[in-house]
Amino acid sequence: MALLQSKRVILFGIGGVGSWCAECLIRTGLKHLTIVDGDTVQVSNLNRQLPATQATLGMPKVEALKARLLAINPDAEIEARYEMVNSEWLEANGLEGYDYVVDAIDSVADKTDLIIYATRARVKIFSSMGAALRFDPTQVTTGELMTIKGDALAKAVRARMKKLGLKPYKKVRCVYSSEQAQRCETRGSLMQVTAVFGCTLASLIIQDIL
Repeated sequence: MALLQSKRVILFGIGGVGSWCAECLIRTGLKHLTIVDGDTVQVSNLNRQLPATQATLGMPKVEALKARLLAINPDAEIEARYEMVNSEWLEANGLEGYDYVVDAIDSVADKTDLIIYATRARVKIFSSMGAALRFDPTQVTTGELMTIKGDALAKAVRARMKKLGLKPYKKVRCVYSSEQAQRCETRGSLMQVTAVFGCTLASLIIQDIL
């Protein structure tokens, strides 16, 4: 427990995946957590996102989630940053002082920039690939970014890296689903999948620490 409490984690994106990752980390014993997200709680978040309730609609997600995490452990040190991450944010703020980075961002450009920055800064990063249009949580698994197949988000990130003249990073461990994305009229996500993504991300960090 002392080892868990000594580590510092920064988590980008606290939606259907990131919010569950944050709670899993805090409930397991992590003490120092920074959460970064520039969005507010919307009605469309109610089906899968941890901070989304009728009482928190319109609130910054980071503030709603921070309150919940502190209700679990009042001694936790939670820094809530109501900001969107991009290359400018990374250059201005950096990742120094963190032991782990969690990427739960939807944007391909921002996700790619974060992976590149964290890798160059030699900060261990774990990344979430696409959870949308999946129904089966038993098919959630992990793999390296370069070898993941059947995931459109992983493919897009690799393509952007190649466009920037970079080889896709081999040792970036990702959470993804081996289930083929379903065809639906609305591109949505379900909690039974996103929550498993989030808890699996947290598990990768906890296992690495211990």
